Amino acid sequence: MHRPPLAGGTAGPAALRPLLDIVLDALHQGAKTRGGPLPPGGPEAVTQRVHAAAPTLLPAHGTGAEEALATLVRALAEGSADPAEPHCAAHLHTPPLALATAADLAAGALNPSLDSWDQAPAAATLEAHLTQTIAHEIWPHGGGALRTTGDALVTTGGTESNQLALLLAREHHGPVQIVCGAHTHHSIHRAAWLLGLPEPVVVPAPTGTTDLTALAAALAEPRPHPTLVVATAGTTDTGAIDPLPAIADLCTTHHAELHIDAAYGGPLLFSDRHRPQLAGLERAHTITLDLHKLGWQPVAAGLLAVADPTRLTPLGHRADYLNADDDTDAGLPDLLGRSLRTTRRPDALKIAVTLRALGRDGLAHLIDTVCDHATALAQLIDEQPQLELYEHPTISTVLFRPHGADDHTVAHIRRTLLTDGTAVLGRARADGRLWLKATLLNPHLTPHDLHTLLDTTLHATTAPPTEGTPR
Repeated sequence: MHRPPLAGGTAGPAALRPLLDIVLDALHQGAKTRGGPLPPGGPEAVTQRVHAAAPTLLPAHGTGAEEALATLVRALAEGSADPAEPHCAAHLHTPPLALATAADLAAGALNPSLDSWDQAPAAATLEAHLTQTIAHEIWPHGGGALRTTGDALVTTGGTESNQLALLLAREHHGPVQIVCGAHTHHSIHRAAWLLGLPEPVVVPAPTGTTDLTALAAALAEPRPHPTLVVATAGTTDTGAIDPLPAIADLCTTHHAELHIDAAYGGPLLFSDRHRPQLAGLERAHTITLDLHKLGWQPVAAGLLAVADPTRLTPLGHRADYLNADDDTDAGLPDLLGRSLRTTRRPDALKIAVTLRALGRDGLAHLIDTVCDHATALAQLIDEQPQLELYEHPTISTVLFRPHGADDHTVAHIRRTLLTDGTAVLGRARADGRLWLKATLLNPHLTPHDLHTLLDTTLHATTAPPTEGTPR
């Protein structure tokens, strides 16, 4: 029987080249057939089209590489929510840069696994180089008051980074009491549950950021466990950034540790114009970053930065076939303590390629551009008497709703757009009401795209809500 070619080795590129042409053609044809940001018809229609394209995934006799790639890649592209489409703006789901995607292809072809040096010699070095670069960006003069060099771990995203931060705090102090704002990402609550920590103490965030008076009162209460305050730099719903210096001051006063979830807003560090919004970030003990949001990376590209690298010690683990003592003593790097996972992709490669290719000024240009787009959209909403703006954006998220609409109508408008496949907007609760959410992460948007997004939304308001539509 014919043996399929491999992606690696000296023969791998030659085997990949014709297959890549098939993939690229299928991506193009699928996007062209879809014709918009989302496939029309809703879940049932998408399911029918996928099953029609590939009635069976395990035939008695294979269909061949060309047919399988062309059929399934085209079906995936046709049925995808494409964040590169101008009207796909619901989530922190970025359109990845072509160069980052190309780097990800190399990572897949070489397939190094970062659980032992002998599987990933160069990838291990590159990852260490990247994590040191990121840590230095946050703590250029050392990790906070400790003046250590700082360090970072590569993760699958914000959720894993937040979980790791809580784990490291628990391992350093024993059980910790988390205190956080009502706007804090749900992963903090889930991580507390997974780690067996006390239920987080939640303080109000009436304006979308942590109420400092309420936080001070919560920190002043006697508690049986050390306190870990979680602040947010870029909320999922509005992009709001907590008053980080004031929160850090309260943590110092009350001897609490500080974790900052900057999964969304962290890359503002690369922009001279927007970096001041992150003042106080360097005073955190741990920081979550996620470059598959405001970093234009393919999933996954998360990071957890730590001010004190010795805090990572509890992650150390021994498995003789991966990091035997005598190998480590002989100088082979020990990689198991760099993650809770064993097998790990070299996600550092695509991030490193992007940082090197674009440089600080190139990254700043992308960040400034999407923030400018959000400001422009907010201004258009302000000028449209049929629409109501929640507030002017902090980063690149804009909340709005039709004037006079109730929550049921807002939810119906969003689902109408999804079913029609004409726009992908998110939903968020703020000020006690439901809003449509545009998360603008596409740096290629034009003024025309912004105008037509609002026109499309207004057109959907003419469709009467269906009785019994789930909220």
